[in-house]
Formats: sequence, structure tokens, C-alpha cells
Amino acid sequence: MAEGKTVVIGVPKETFPGETRVGLVPAVLGNLKRAGAEVVLEKGAGQAAGFTDTEYTDKGVRLVSRDEVFSSSDIVVQVRTYGANAEAGKADLGKLKRGQIVIGFGEPLAEADRAREFAPTGAILFALELLPRITRAQSMDVLSSMATVAGYKALLIAADALPRMFPMMMTAAGTVAPARVFVIGAGVAGLQAIASAKRMGAVVEAYDVRPAVKEQVQSLGGKFVEMELEAGEAEDKGGYAKELGEEFYRKQRELMKRVVANNDVVITTAAVPGKKSPILITEDMLKGMAPGSVVIDLAAERGGNCDVTRAGEVVEAHGVRVFGPVNLPATVPYHASQMYARNATTFIQNMVKQGEINLNMEDEIIAETMVTRDGDVVNARVREILGMAVKGAAA
Repeated sequence: MAEGKTVVIGVPKETFPGETRVGLVPAVLGNLKRAGAEVVLEKGAGQAAGFTDTEYTDKGVRLVSRDEVFSSSDIVVQVRTYGANAEAGKADLGKLKRGQIVIGFGEPLAEADRAREFAPTGAILFALELLPRITRAQSMDVLSSMATVAGYKALLIAADALPRMFPMMMTAAGTVAPARVFVIGAGVAGLQAIASAKRMGAVVEAYDVRPAVKEQVQSLGGKFVEMELEAGEAEDKGGYAKELGEEFYRKQRELMKRVVANNDVVITTAAVPGKKSPILITEDMLKGMAPGSVVIDLAAERGGNCDVTRAGEVVEAHGVRVFGPVNLPATVPYHASQMYARNATTFIQNMVKQGEINLNMEDEIIAETMVTRDGDVVNARVREILGMAVKGAAA
């Protein structure tokens, strides 16, 4: 490491209501130090996630005020940047410096206007949810990490709410039949829900518009539900789900109605980045489910996959309870923070070496996640949403 070269990384306490995660955990600090970075932390930033100030200071972290985190840092690591924390996050905009790097969730596709508001600070915003789906970026994939937590927690919510036990049991009072679980969407969250349901002894079925995931579902012990539907390209070139059109979803709902009726728990996970979630479960479909059945809608924050879903609430319709949980990773903050911090650290190590920051715009990881720079929105996808001409290296 070049003498005297050190990058200062600041970790402020999260201010979004109910957000208990923290941007970096003590376990990753050694890797950052080897890259030539030192860390400053707002006092108490890790407390809600289960990490004490002492655990950080034992690793050489300096505890400072929130203002000092922003004033002294070259890089600020948050779970939620302004785009994902509009009300409370606005107070930090005035603390940002030109050229300072901010890393975290930014929701730039859903909240592009906030990226435009962030740009005049002159800070460089990296939105981690824009990471390209390439092999080299897998260890930085915060969406997959947080989806793993959400899928696990969704199953626990269902198990707690269902008036049945999940496993088949042979008891003195006779045999207890296993619960039946239907998971719609076999992405990371869906696969975790399938695996967790099987571990609890349920009979599990799953459906996805991508036939290629059939083997993954079966490898976890689930039955893949076949539907004669032509989905075409269900993913965009970046590997993320894309909209398939209302006619497709209408046919899908018709074929799915019988499957939904045969299950005690339905977990939906279909989300399209920056778009309203498609309706997969209608109120009419709920009528066919047995009283006491449960729907866990993991797409609630984007409108929901069930047409009665309300984000952050539990709605009862025709004897079925529909849960619209939000920010599930924050309900398991210790491990969620641990996973997030590892992803963020790998992302930082890609641009910080020997105490110096190198923003190589030929690197698609850097180019595609950069949202703002030099007072302007530079990301092509975000500029398009804002009706701005696409330009520059980050485009």
C-alpha cells in the first residue's frame, strides 16, 4: 500500500422507520483494512442489528457523530440511501460532498425523481440493486441476499398464521396430514421458501414462468406445476424479470385457480424492477381456498401479487388471511446485515485498492450501478425513465 494512502469509509445509522440493518458489520472490517481503508461509524449504528459499538472499536473503528461520518468519509455505506429513504434521508443531502461516494439501495428505477434530487449534491451514487447479473458480480448481489432472508421469513409467518401444523405426524390421536404450500416464482426468495417449507414437512408445489427452474424446484423436494403458457422472454438482458403483458397474466390466473384452491399456503414473489407487481391471485381465487388459509405476498411493496394486498397489513377476505409484509430482511437484522455487508464489501474492494479509489468506467459493475456523478444523473436506465437523453460512459 502506498504510504499515507487511506480511504475513509463511513457508516451512518439507518434512519428509515423500522430499518434495523447496518451497512457494515465487524466481520468485514479486516478485508477493508487490507484494501487500504479505515472505517468510521456513527455511534450505535449497529445496535439494532445486534452489533455493539465495542465490537467495532475492537476492530479499530472510530465512533463519531452523524455529521462527522459524512464530513470525514470518502465513501458512505448505507442500507438505504436517499432514494430508498425519502423523508428521513432528505436531512442527509446537505451533508454530502462533491465527489463523495454513496453506496446502498437507492430504488432508482422506482424512484427516479429522487435520483434527480440527489444529483445536485455532486456526490456519486451507486445503487446496488442495479448490479448486472454476471458471474463476477454474484458475490455482490444484495438483492439475492435479501431475497434469501425474505423467503425464509415468509415461510415462518405462514407457519405461525396457519391453523394447521406443517409436517405429517403419526400421533395417538391419529395421523395429522401435512400442510400444502404453493410458491409462485422460483427466484431466490421462492427457492428459499420452498426449501424452508420442505424442512418443516409440508407438501410443496411451485410455479415459475421460466421452465428452466423446474430442476431447481425438484432438487429442493418441490413439485413443479406445469402450465401450457407461452412466456417468451421472461427475463431482460440483465437477468431481471420483465413484464409479460396483461393477456399472459390473465391466462395464467385461469390455469392457476385450481392449484391455489388445493393449497393451505400460497407465497407469491413476482416482482419486476421499477414496475408495479403483476396480479397473480385474484379475490375470486381466494374464494376457492379453505377457510384459515394464508397468502404471503412478498411483492406487497410494489402493489402486490394479490389484488386485495395492502402493504404492511393483514387483510382477511373470504376466510383467507393475506399478508403484505414489508422490509422483511429488517426483521432478521443480524444475518441480513452480515450478508449485506459482505456484498457491499466485495463491491468496495472492486474499486478500492491500496488505499486508492479507481472508478473504472470500462467495468460494467461500476458503470451499470452508478446513478449520479458530477451533479448529473448518468445511468442510462434512470435517464430514460426521467425522459432525459442517454449519454456518457455510464450510459
